[in-house]
Amino acid sequence: MATVKELMAVREEKLKKLDEYGIKAHPERYETTCTIGESRKFDDGVKNISIAGRVISKRKMGKISFIDLSDITGHIQLCLKRDDLGEENYKKINEILDIGDFIGIKGDVFTTQAGEKTIQVYDFTFLGKALRPLPEKFHGLSNQELIYRERHLDLIMNEEAKKKFLLRSKFIRLLREFLDNNGFIEVETPALQNTASGATAKPFIAHHNAHNMDVYLRISPELTLKKLIIGGFNNIYEVARDFRNEGIDVNHLQDFTMVEGYSAYWNYEDNMKFMKKMVTYILSKLYDGNLNIQIGDKTIDFGGEWKIVSFRDLILKDCDIDIDKFESAKELLNEIKNKKINLEAENIENLGRGNLIDQLYKKVSRPNIIEPTFLIKHPTDLSPLARSNDQNSNISDRFQLVVNGQEIINGYSELVDAREQEKRLIQQSELRAQGDEEAMTIDYEYIKAMEYGMPPISGWGLGVDRFLQFLTNSYNIRDVVLYPLLKPRESIEDDDEL
Repeated sequence: MATVKELMAVREEKLKKLDEYGIKAHPERYETTCTIGESRKFDDGVKNISIAGRVISKRKMGKISFIDLSDITGHIQLCLKRDDLGEENYKKINEILDIGDFIGIKGDVFTTQAGEKTIQVYDFTFLGKALRPLPEKFHGLSNQELIYRERHLDLIMNEEAKKKFLLRSKFIRLLREFLDNNGFIEVETPALQNTASGATAKPFIAHHNAHNMDVYLRISPELTLKKLIIGGFNNIYEVARDFRNEGIDVNHLQDFTMVEGYSAYWNYEDNMKFMKKMVTYILSKLYDGNLNIQIGDKTIDFGGEWKIVSFRDLILKDCDIDIDKFESAKELLNEIKNKKINLEAENIENLGRGNLIDQLYKKVSRPNIIEPTFLIKHPTDLSPLARSNDQNSNISDRFQLVVNGQEIINGYSELVDAREQEKRLIQQSELRAQGDEEAMTIDYEYIKAMEYGMPPISGWGLGVDRFLQFLTNSYNIRDVVLYPLLKPRESIEDDDEL
């Protein structure tokens, strides 16, 4: 069996042959009339269509050759006859063409006796030589990392991968469509920030050479977006790339896509209703009106009533710990140990009470939530940017949408009291100094902006990657990201197992 290097040498020779025949190996452009997916919908007899794509397979049967041509929208069979193209051209095509090459064709649509939609080719243009052969066993690999690293091959070789990433693009388009149609304005805010605020997470630190100072890659655009509400915007959103320097697992990425939206004069209950409306709108469009979504072996009904449950009641039910009875992190941790519950977080002894409660919830409760459920009444010390409840200052006016064990949307009534916000951020800074790396740092620029006055505000955040992981029933969140960050490989030498 020939090695990859030997196969590449053969293709290099064909590249030279192209030059000998006066055929451009890399032409400037090619005019198409439709995509391959669109061509498959045409009735038999439609003439003179022009498409382009990559050769996925080819077979010669004397005076007739068949080629499978593919692009992101689908694939179609081509029929090339020596009598239509001329003996010399037909010979050249079969001599120079390899699987993986790009071609453009003109032809007429028909259906074979076997029922295969086909294009009868009468004009052929070479559009690009593939010097490296496509791997025959790409999806037999045990090394999933190679699929993430060479996503372009995943898209070429795997129809399901194409569908997954087209679904992702359509999801984001529909989300924008819904928000735009409901009076929201899309904005952009900086990814480089002076403080690590907007969420409880460990930040990435970078150095700004021109200013000779360290900066943070944003954890969240939250504080900047709320400044825009101060500036007069009423309803805004951003499709933001966020960065959190946390551990790697199947449900977390260090750089990810988050959509955040903020509305003046709303509270968290308004946003709960709005989020249900938004999610059902998107799912209905994605699945042709069906809101009973099949996720693995489960059917999840998004069309019915969504459950609403308090943070305290949920944890009490699942592990018999009443978090309201423990005022300090130390007391709560002792009770967790008494119950023999092993939390997997790092530096568990250094966590503040809020983050400790969050780790407990993720261990004993979140995996059990399958149907769409709004989790409300989070402890205030778990929500340093959320408004305290008027009847009970120990809980916040906050919600999370949890489905199939995953947190899909987080939102709350925003804290707009400048003095209370300053107090909470100081407390967060103290926790950070004591070793809680996920606690926030204080942002005095934000406090100053708050002092100019804020209306009632409610905001929300939706993790695009997490939602797509859920919708596609993907085990690893990296399965729904085109090129997740990986360590550089030591060598890019040819791997003959491909």
